[in-house]
Amino acid sequence: METGAIFDASRQYRYALWRRWDKTIPKVVFILLNPSTADATTNDPTICRCVRFAQAWGYGGLEVVNLFALMATDPQQLKAAIDPIGQACDQYLLDAVRRADRVVIAWGNWGSLQQRDQAVLTLLAPKMPLYCLGMNRSGQP
Repeated sequence: METGAIFDASRQYRYALWRRWDKTIPKVVFILLNPSTADATTNDPTICRCVRFAQAWGYGGLEVVNLFALMATDPQQLKAAIDPIGQACDQYLLDAVRRADRVVIAWGNWGSLQQRDQAVLTLLAPKMPLYCLGMNRSGQP
């Protein structure tokens, strides 16, 4: 399996993560809230779930990008951070969507922090259809 991740120099921001098990078939991109502990070689529970979804749907790999690139295990940390988005986040989002065969958005309630959900939807919606697994009570994917 090909694995990788892109971090800033401080390793406080993870801009992209990928897992590729079959290059002969399409890959899916997940846009999630923020990175937790996964890195180039180690999966966290969220990445494990994304891999299972991608495999069940017949994809040969996945790429994960986020609304907020700041690595945090608790969304409250995003609220307290001076810059939870990260300088290069939007560019990595756009690049991932351009490479995607399908884009799944799944960021939950905290997506509305700093109106980031709307900013990303405005940035990406014209590029490719966006899919979600379902909506929560507040209308977030």
